[in-house]
Amino acid sequence: MTNFDTSHVKNIVLLGHAGSGKTTLAETMLFEAGLITRRGSIEEKNTVSDFYELEQERGNSIFSKLLHTQWRGYKINLIDTPGYDDFSGEVLSSLRVADTGVMLLNASFGVEVGTDIIWEYTEHFKTPMIFAVNKLDNEKADFDKTVAQAKEHFGPHVTVVQYPYNQGLEFNAIIDVLRMTMYQFTALGGRPQKMPIPDSEKEKADRLHKELIEAIAENDETLMEKYFDKGELDEDEMKMGLKKAMINHDLFPLFCVSAKKNMGSGRLMGFIDNVCPSANEMPPQKTKSGETLACNPNGPACIFIYKTISEAHIGDMSLFKVYSGTVKPGMELVNESNGVTEKLNQLFVVEGGKRIAVNELTAGDIGATIKLKHTHVNNTLHARGKNYELTPIEFPPHVMSVAIEPAQKGDEEKLSAALHQVQEEDPTVIVEVSQELKQTIIHCMGELHLSVIKWKLEHIAKNLSVKFTKPKIPYRETIRKSVQSNYRHKKQSGGAGQFGEVYMQVEPWYDGMPDPKGFSVRGRDEYKLNWGGKLVFLNCIVGGAIDQRFLPSILKGVMEKMQTGPLTGSYVRDVRVSVYDGKMHPVDSNDISFKIAGLMAFKSAFQQADPQILEPVYTVTVLCPDELTGGIISDLQTRRAIMEGMDTEGHFTKIIAKVPLAEMDDYSSSLRSLTQGRAKFTMQFSEYVPVPFEIQRKLIDDYHKVSVKEEV
Repeated sequence: MTNFDTSHVKNIVLLGHAGSGKTTLAETMLFEAGLITRRGSIEEKNTVSDFYELEQERGNSIFSKLLHTQWRGYKINLIDTPGYDDFSGEVLSSLRVADTGVMLLNASFGVEVGTDIIWEYTEHFKTPMIFAVNKLDNEKADFDKTVAQAKEHFGPHVTVVQYPYNQGLEFNAIIDVLRMTMYQFTALGGRPQKMPIPDSEKEKADRLHKELIEAIAENDETLMEKYFDKGELDEDEMKMGLKKAMINHDLFPLFCVSAKKNMGSGRLMGFIDNVCPSANEMPPQKTKSGETLACNPNGPACIFIYKTISEAHIGDMSLFKVYSGTVKPGMELVNESNGVTEKLNQLFVVEGGKRIAVNELTAGDIGATIKLKHTHVNNTLHARGKNYELTPIEFPPHVMSVAIEPAQKGDEEKLSAALHQVQEEDPTVIVEVSQELKQTIIHCMGELHLSVIKWKLEHIAKNLSVKFTKPKIPYRETIRKSVQSNYRHKKQSGGAGQFGEVYMQVEPWYDGMPDPKGFSVRGRDEYKLNWGGKLVFLNCIVGGAIDQRFLPSILKGVMEKMQTGPLTGSYVRDVRVSVYDGKMHPVDSNDISFKIAGLMAFKSAFQQADPQILEPVYTVTVLCPDELTGGIISDLQTRRAIMEGMDTEGHFTKIIAKVPLAEMDDYSSSLRSLTQGRAKFTMQFSEYVPVPFEIQRKLIDDYHKVSVKEEV
């Protein structure tokens, strides 16, 4: 394969709401460039990009795919991305390594919710953006409405470069106001015929041409002066101005295409290679330490892993971008995260499901290698003697949690290995083995994401079947009043026996509380509990009633009982224990005796101290169109939500509420159903609060029923 220098490599990510035509456009671009001789289609399930069985079944992209093609002396790396927010991790990782984004807008629907959500990510990366209005051949296509919505949502920097001459079922011509030419296509699409702009369109074309020039010139003082002097800019000056404005995120050119009919894709590719920036024209990369790394093919080798794909019989394939230097097979690079040296045994360029071996990849290019045993997504590999660690991808927080277990006993190990592989491929999947809940929990991005995880697991491990259940809620227990109790542990069975007697006061702890009345505090230990809250343990023993050496055993007994509260078996928090008296035996007292005495005294006191169940409450933030706020608030209120307020964020209304975790089980799918996918939410732990009395009584009854069954 031809080697391309850094300035002749363009990295493009295709973005847009599901169904906007990204995969079809990618297929058309590959066909136009001659990489493939026949265009596949979604309907025929034979596109280069959507090669996974699950994608072909569902008819939409689920994973990001790396493709490549050549166009007029340039190499164009294309990354096709999914359009559902459940797969936002795939979009973010692709944006991290792309140098330009092409945002597709469906001419029949305008700016859809997926577009708005993805736009937030592009703003974060400041990715130069092109808009492409697609499906102009649809009978419901409305170009002007789509452009108006784009300007409303993304600002006045959206600037028309092309508009359709005759949108709808008869669509076959595009007027280009950059080149002031009309492109007319045959019914088969492909290469158009260049035509003069019809007289009926000259006024509109001239107006849009002037708007384009002014938008370009206003972002560059030199071009502005030339424009004032000449009243015009030539094509090269416009291209130069466009590139600079795109890099600065000051201008977003808008094009027209019909990906299905192969109309306009060639002109779009021409713009990509003529105008869109190469990696070495973008601002240099920042390292975590604040240094900059220039995209220089002669610099020290440095690559960034943005995606991992597990392949049967081969292992993990790592996709990466070369940010500096030139990498070749056999090269050894150091992983900055763990110090391990990895050998790049082979290098590939990727064409959907195919890999093509290459002899080198230079700065700015994207490729793949295999069998990096100690390297994962977000890792930086660099030449020895350097300490580069590039800024990692920040993946969004999960919005859904489910418990998972194998459908058949004995498959636990198989499931564990498969979950590890899924997590390696998809950093938005978090697997938690909860000792507290005695469940394996999967945290993910929604119902659709969960269905893909299930499909992956059952395809990774043969004959593995899994089932999902509702995760248990990590309740906490505490007390509301002070109680004194005592317990004597006495056991005699021949020989040395066991004896220990403990008197203690157990009371609710709060920050800044005074020492207990009537006791002399001789020792104080405060323990910040792993599960939240505190245990304060006071030694108030007077006169040596209990030897100091037995106090750690009493504490151990208290801590042990705090891990299984009497109401629901949940962790206990925020209590103060004052040991103030007791008895011991000169022969029979030992550590185990005082541990048991401490445990039983604490258990007795806790049950009499008006115990209270606490539930976790999360701050839930919903972003939605203004007209949907009423329905969303009503739904939240049925979930025992306490409304915290409303605000605006961009074009969305932000609703903030505190909601018990127990009420959030199905919220992801409910919100999607309620809003037709036009809203999204995040949730973050806030605090533990007491549950209502009726719910506490039900939780206690349910726990005791389960306990009785287990004992039987």
